[in-house]
Amino acid sequence: MAGTRDLVLRTLLTQPRCTINELAEKVGISPISIRHHIASLEADGLIGCEDERHGVGRPRQVFFLTQTGVEQFPTRYVRLTIRLLEHLKETMPEAMINTLFTQMAVDLAKDLSEGTETKNLSMEERLNLVKELLRREGFSIEWKQLDDGYQIYEASCPYYYIGQNHPEVCAVDQILISTVLSMNAEKVKCILNGDSNCTYLISDTSSVLKS
Repeated sequence: MAGTRDLVLRTLLTQPRCTINELAEKVGISPISIRHHIASLEADGLIGCEDERHGVGRPRQVFFLTQTGVEQFPTRYVRLTIRLLEHLKETMPEAMINTLFTQMAVDLAKDLSEGTETKNLSMEERLNLVKELLRREGFSIEWKQLDDGYQIYEASCPYYYIGQNHPEVCAVDQILISTVLSMNAEKVKCILNGDSNCTYLISDTSSVLKS
């Protein structure tokens, strides 16, 4: 793979479910040109397309890597992780699996934030800290202030392809966000459910706990 085709595939690897315009912007060519490459990649079975509801109006088309597309990249670690999770599910009860993922997420949050003082941070500073900590793990998130709190949404998730078969991994980022903010992050959208991204709401900032 080389050139624009490679850029399209790499973009969809890190940011699944992009529209034509989003891909064109990220790759740096016109929507008309990107359509030509998408048609070629679809014909080769490397990417797929489906309609996605997005507010009022007609559904929009979003594109994503097929399994064949994912396998164009070094993904042995993904297959190994999936096999490990399958083995765990065969040998451990569901409650124990959920507890394991929760504890892993808590430990990860502690490791990532080790040495970081959060006691006197404002809510906005905590949100920026979450953004940076998750960036180190391969996530790309943004946040914005609402009338009654804050909204956090993920532009990309490094666990997307594992999460398709093992949604338990979704606990990692949710618990990390909640731990660093010292308050509950409510998940209201999930890319695994067909949404354009994973979205969290922080609605009661008055309850932030001091570290």
